[in-house]
Formats: sequence, structure tokens, C-alpha cells
Amino acid sequence: MSGGNGTPRGKKAKSHGYRFTELNGSHPFKDRVPGGYVAYPARRRSEGEVIYFNFALAREIGVIPADHPDQLTTALSEAIEQAFSFVIINEYDRLHPENYASDEILPNTYMATRYLQMQHPGTQGFTSGDGRSVWVGSIENEGVTWDVSSCGTGVTCLCPATGHQKTFFESGSATADYGCGTSTEEEGIGAALTSEIFHSNGIETERVLAVIATRSGQSINVRAGKNLLRPAHMFMYLRQGDLARLEAVVDLFMERQVANGDWPEEFAIRTGTQAERKRRYRYLAEHMATTFAQVTATFESEYIFCWLEWDGDNILANGGIIDYGSIRQFGLYHRNYRFDDQPRWSTSIPEQKKKARHLVQCFAQIRDYLIDGERSPLSTFRKDPVLTKFDQEFTLERDRLLLRNIGLTDELQQLALKTLPDLLDGFRKAHSHFERAQSSRGPQPCADGLSHDAIFSTRDLLRELPHLYMADPTPIDTESFMEICTSDYASPKDRRLTPHRKRMARAFQNRYLALLGAVAEGAGRNVQNLLEEVVHRANRINRFDRATGDSLAHGTTELVRNRKRLSKLAMYRVVQQYTELQCQNPDSAAKCSEQSPRLRNADAKRVLDTLIELQEQCRHGL
Repeated sequence: MSGGNGTPRGKKAKSHGYRFTELNGSHPFKDRVPGGYVAYPARRRSEGEVIYFNFALAREIGVIPADHPDQLTTALSEAIEQAFSFVIINEYDRLHPENYASDEILPNTYMATRYLQMQHPGTQGFTSGDGRSVWVGSIENEGVTWDVSSCGTGVTCLCPATGHQKTFFESGSATADYGCGTSTEEEGIGAALTSEIFHSNGIETERVLAVIATRSGQSINVRAGKNLLRPAHMFMYLRQGDLARLEAVVDLFMERQVANGDWPEEFAIRTGTQAERKRRYRYLAEHMATTFAQVTATFESEYIFCWLEWDGDNILANGGIIDYGSIRQFGLYHRNYRFDDQPRWSTSIPEQKKKARHLVQCFAQIRDYLIDGERSPLSTFRKDPVLTKFDQEFTLERDRLLLRNIGLTDELQQLALKTLPDLLDGFRKAHSHFERAQSSRGPQPCADGLSHDAIFSTRDLLRELPHLYMADPTPIDTESFMEICTSDYASPKDRRLTPHRKRMARAFQNRYLALLGAVAEGAGRNVQNLLEEVVHRANRINRFDRATGDSLAHGTTELVRNRKRLSKLAMYRVVQQYTELQCQNPDSAAKCSEQSPRLRNADAKRVLDTLIELQEQCRHGL
């Protein structure tokens, strides 16, 4: 039996400076968006065990004191379990009250939010939303507010299975796809690994705070982000023509962005006048154009597969990555990989741009709807200025990221963008020839879908060529060039040195050297001096043993398989150090590594070595 704060009655809980009790189901969304969620009571799960806890994130959020050591004490474990180890009492449970005792029920409710999802019937959002997750609450620390949610807490009525079959499911049921409401340890640990790597490389993402395992092999995966609202939360009310709730969600999103310092203070709600509304909602559409242009360009540059669709379900409204079940980072530009989510196929990496552009078009529609009170057809926004802005920002960010991958500093990137557009365009075309080349074998089945494999690694070229040019700044022979960039995916036919490929290999090098020479001249430096800087930066940015979806999947299996041999601290340290090894920032990576305590546990060292070995073996994979 629990008291009002979720602690066992008759047992006085010590706070130890912890703030977990603030995460009790309350959230501004409940007050601001009536009908925008389904409220679920919950009951305590007594068999939970914390197998992973992100101490750094916990300190940043403020749920533990800033000076708290990386120690999962008994008191801390109990506080985590009291806050997050619960299962919702869903519609099926209410029909079978004999399955739980009334004194197990916690005092607060937790919300499953409604949002648009294309796999639901009607595509209007009346039946869709959080299918196996609930929001645990929000918490403010040092001027920044965070949202916290838990995945695997039971199946809700918003799951796709209920939408299609018109029946409620028992949590844990395996009778329908997307109808179990549970999660696994592999999902939690895998999301922790991948999200921390993305975070270390400056990619906006939700992050895993804790993974709580159950004896049945399931888990509760606790996630946190500065703003967990999705475009789909807004698009649902746009499609339904519900102006009042659309305005409520948009205002709530914008207020959080301003309060957290991510948007200018001038766009905070003050007077509510029509002039202020126009200014704010115009900024919303323009900012979304920039955000999703930059996000999509980053996904293409980093070979990140994130299933973008017109419904805005699989991404956060701030451009952050969410739900790592359909996220991949490839080692090569496997541009025609598609995830098989029967009965439909995902978008590919280059198609993400088209989908993101469509999202921006929807935000243009939202802008006018909120300002004028009239919903114009989406087709009338096909030539809206925010789409022109999207196209411009995408091209600019795509070119900037190519210059970054070459190894140029921020200052030199801007110099090249402003003064060397023709040289940059010429090199980009030669670079794209090799980056986009695909195997002559054609599309092939892979573990979770279909892929038409890329065959060359331009990252290997950008890493290795400056080393060679340090000794002799002239093009190397074509055979050596091809040996550097050809991957294991290339068949004998793909490896043939045709006259065209020889020309392109020479063009790649000539244009690369011409671009670096012009950058050096424009910066008042000599080429040799610039190459020394590029060698260091390109080596870190285009690291040899870059983590991929394949290596992370195998690494996650290794971590879960060995977790009982590792202490909770050792598990955290392995994830932390593996993440730091994947940091691509040439200015901060070395500092990060030096600050981390070394692994002392022999099993932890062995597991980390295995993860590193796996990423080397899978470095060009999916």
C-alpha cells in the first residue's frame, strides 16, 4: 500500500536530495489540452530492478543533487523504482478488477497523449497516440524544464492494435502486433547507447534516464527530453479542424521553447493581441523550416535513417530524435535501405527531405489557420515562402556539413561557403559520385527490411587522403585511391576500374586539392599548415571505427547478456566510455575521454573491448 507520494505507508522515506517525487503524473499538457490525452491510474510493480541509470543526465535534470557520486545506492534504487516501476490500469484491467488489489493503486494518474499516426484507421488521430508509454511528468532545473516519459508501462487504448481490431488488450498480450504494451531490456539499453552517442555529437534527441528490468525479461525504459511534443500532436488537431486545441498545443510548445532559452524571449506570450499572434505564429513556421531543413541535412550527412512521414509521428517538434525502434546510423550511404513494417515500407534516407518539406508545408497551414481562424487546403501552401526557406537552409547546411567532414573549422567553413561556391559545388559532385554508388547486385533483403548496398566510403577518403597529401600534395594513383574507399559490399564487378571511374577518382582529388588550396589562400595560410589541421579534425570526424546500427544491435545484445556480471556502476561506465569514444567533435573529444574514470572491473573492460571490436567489424554496415 502506498502513501500520497508513492512511498510505502508506515515507512518514512528519506529524500537524500532526490526530486523523483515531483514526477508524479502532473504535466501542463493535462491542464492546457483537455481531451488531448487518456488518463490512466497505475499500480506499483514490486519486482523491478534498476539495471541502468544515467547519472550525468539525472544531475542535468536535477532529480539527484549536482554533487551526487556515480553510485546506485539502495536509497537511490528505491527512489527510482518508486517513481517509475509501475504498470497502468488500462481498459482491459478495469473489466477484470480481480487481477489487482485496490490498495496497490497509486494516488495519481499518468497520461497517454493523443497524436496523429498514419498506421491508424481514418488517419485523423481519433484513435492514435502513446500506445505503450505514459508521461511521468515534467521537472525544472537551472532554468530548463524537462519532460519525462516511461515506455513499457502497459498497453493503452491508443495502440494501433486497438485502433484496428476495436478491442482492448491485456498488457503483455502477444495476440496482436503493437498490442502488448511492453518493452525489453534490449530496447532500453540499445536506446541508451545510441541516444548518448547522438547527444555527444550535437544531435538533438530524447535520452534514456533509467532502465528497470522485470523478472519476466521485460523492462520499463524511462526517457527524458526538453520538449517531448511532436508535430503529430499539432497535426492531429489541424486535420480534425479543432482550432482551440491546436492553439493550445502550439502555445504550450512555443512557451517551453522560449522558457528553456531555445527560442528568443520576444516570442513569449504577453498581450495576446492579433499583432503579437501574427508575429509568433509566423516565427513558428519559419523556425520549423530552418529546423527541419538542418535536421534532414544532418541525417543525410551522418547517414541516419529516421522514418520521417507526413504525420510527424517519429520525430519531435524541436527536430529531436525519438523512439529508437526505427532509428539507424549507417556506415555508408545506404540510400535505398527501407525498413519493413508490414504491411508498409519506410521512407529512405534521401526521401526524408521530401517528407520534412511536407511537414514544413503543414506548419505553414497551421500558421494561417491560427492567425486567420480559417483552414485553407494544404495544396495552397505549395509555394509558400517557408518552403523556399527550407530549400535554401537545406542546401546551406548540406554544404556546410560536407566542409565540416573535410575537416575545416567553423570559420573556414563560412569562408568557403561565402567565397568559393563553384569550387565547393564541383567537389560535392565528385564526392557524391562515390558516396551514392550502389552495388550491381541490386536490392537485397537484410535483417529488418531491404537494402541496395552502397559500395564506397567517402569518409575513409576524407580521413586518409590528407595524411598522404602531407607528404606529397599531389593526387595518388587510382588503384590506391580505390583501395582506400572500396568497401566489403563491393562485388568484383563493382571494383572494376572503368575509364569513367578513373576520371572521377582524378576529379575527386583534383577538386579536393583545389578547394583546400583556395581555402588556405583565402585564410592567409599555406596548404601544408591547413593540411596539418585537417588531418587532426578529419581523423576524429570520420573515425575508422564508427558505430553503426549493426554494431549497436550486437553491442546491446552483448551488454544485456553480460549485465549480471557487471555492477550497476560498471554498466553505466561501459555505456559512458563507449559513447565518448564515438564523439566526433575534434575540439572536445580528447577532453571528454581524459575526464572519465578508467574501467577497473575485468568483465567491464572485456565487454567494452567487445563493443569496440564489433564496431570495427560492422563499420560499413546498416
